Amino acid sequence: MTLSLWTCAHCGHWQRWFAPPPSCPVCSDVRNALPEDGWDLRAEPDVAAAHRTVWRRVLPGVTEFSTRPVLGLGSVGWLIETGLGNVCWEATGHYGPEALGRIERLGGVAVLGSSHVHGYGALWQLQDHFAPPDVVVGTEDLTWTKTFRVTRPVDERMEIAPGLTVHRTGGHFAGHCVLHDAGRGVLFCGDALKPELDASGRAVGLSCHKAFHARIPLSRAELSRYREILAPLAFTAIATPFEYAAPVTTADVLHLIDRLLEGRAHTDALPLGSRS
Repeated sequence: MTLSLWTCAHCGHWQRWFAPPPSCPVCSDVRNALPEDGWDLRAEPDVAAAHRTVWRRVLPGVTEFSTRPVLGLGSVGWLIETGLGNVCWEATGHYGPEALGRIERLGGVAVLGSSHVHGYGALWQLQDHFAPPDVVVGTEDLTWTKTFRVTRPVDERMEIAPGLTVHRTGGHFAGHCVLHDAGRGVLFCGDALKPELDASGRAVGLSCHKAFHARIPLSRAELSRYREILAPLAFTAIATPFEYAAPVTTADVLHLIDRLLEGRAHTDALPLGSRS
């Protein structure tokens, strides 16, 4: 029997299955909302026919790939150029042939990785097409990686390219990881942080969550671990699986965490620039 690929129209999670899958495990998880109209699982050829991939440079050496129309939660993929090959961190919902060609012209993929399942997108496509030797995911999140093969599980910390280091934060998911780009001063933060953007795309607020849709806050121990991991990392911008946000600095993030540790934990956004 041949396995085929199906994605959830509600969240964008891909599954290899014998037929349309019976449900979506990501939507069924407490961190996601259930689709109000029931399951809508779509075969890969149908997705390819209905969607296209667009890309833009957000910084020198950093390209954002996204899917139009938006697929599922609307995840984006980041291609980060290094002197020793490109790193693709997170993935958009689907990559059309033009996007795969663009990645080839930029030098292909040497390392593939993601913060957690909400950023996986069509990571399986990049592995199938480019066959990079290193596919990096937190050890405790392997349960979500059925559509691709992890070759370098991360315990706590791993340098995957010069100046690019993965750190396990836990919290949002047990194996949740961030990627710190020391040279560019960017934290690819997964869902450890959630920025609010104004109409011009400038970051104006910041929050963090155990579960965004369910509005479950992080525990004190989880917040303390975030602080321990993020405090030594210098950055002036963050990139989630959904957006690039600047200016967001290490000091901004520590201020948010400290405010949450001082009182009752919540998921409300703290205005950036506020120190009261």
